[in-house]
Amino acid sequence: MTSTGETKVAGRLEGKHVFVTAAAQGMGRASVLAMAREGARVVASDLREDLLEALADEARAEGLPIVAARLDVTDDAAVAKMIGELPPLDVLFNCAGYVHQGTIFECEDADWDRSFAINVRAMYKTIKAALPGMLENGGGSIVNMASVCSSLRGLPNRFAYGASKAAVVGLTKQVAADFVAKGVRCNCIAPGTVETPSLHDRMRQLGDIEEARKMFVARQPMGRIATAEEIIPIVIYLASDESAFMTGQCVAVDGGMTI
Repeated sequence: MTSTGETKVAGRLEGKHVFVTAAAQGMGRASVLAMAREGARVVASDLREDLLEALADEARAEGLPIVAARLDVTDDAAVAKMIGELPPLDVLFNCAGYVHQGTIFECEDADWDRSFAINVRAMYKTIKAALPGMLENGGGSIVNMASVCSSLRGLPNRFAYGASKAAVVGLTKQVAADFVAKGVRCNCIAPGTVETPSLHDRMRQLGDIEEARKMFVARQPMGRIATAEEIIPIVIYLASDESAFMTGQCVAVDGGMTI
């Protein structure tokens, strides 16, 4: 009971151990805060220590159970060590990603390799590290960040990105198929264009920020860009037991891009 006599309602992720990559800004940060507010104990990992400190400060101010930890998701040994030292995870949210701009002619070997290292290999390694604990613990939920630009739809100047995110959809379905009878679910989210620091970086790379924004808005049938907070409800749903009968799915939250 609360001091006013009201019964406290448990959050949808009450008591769950959660690990999130790319957690310090954008959709990752919004997800971390939302999951902690739903009762989860969250380890928020990111490469940016300055942004992690800001996240930790906000968590302390709200009294949220969030631990911030620096992690380079392309460092296989570091990924295995960090996840291996945690209690068995109930939820793994793979949010780390990299967007290369350009067609196949603008994509060098290093661009291709980086796209797959961050967008696909990192998920492969976090999932492989988290699965033993999930299986021992009787199950868990893995949520991967894909994109509408993937096997769902091709978009101009997203050659390496679209190919790598299509691989995320395939990876998600394969993990789901292999562990569907063992209590582990694996789903992915395919957002449209979302207002994030990453999007702002891409706008700057295009030179004219206002024209770049108009271009991104024009490809959204709803005529606007999504906010990070509009993607978070599906993250919570897939992480929670509310989606217990759902696995191997790619959920588009794209403002109508795939109608």
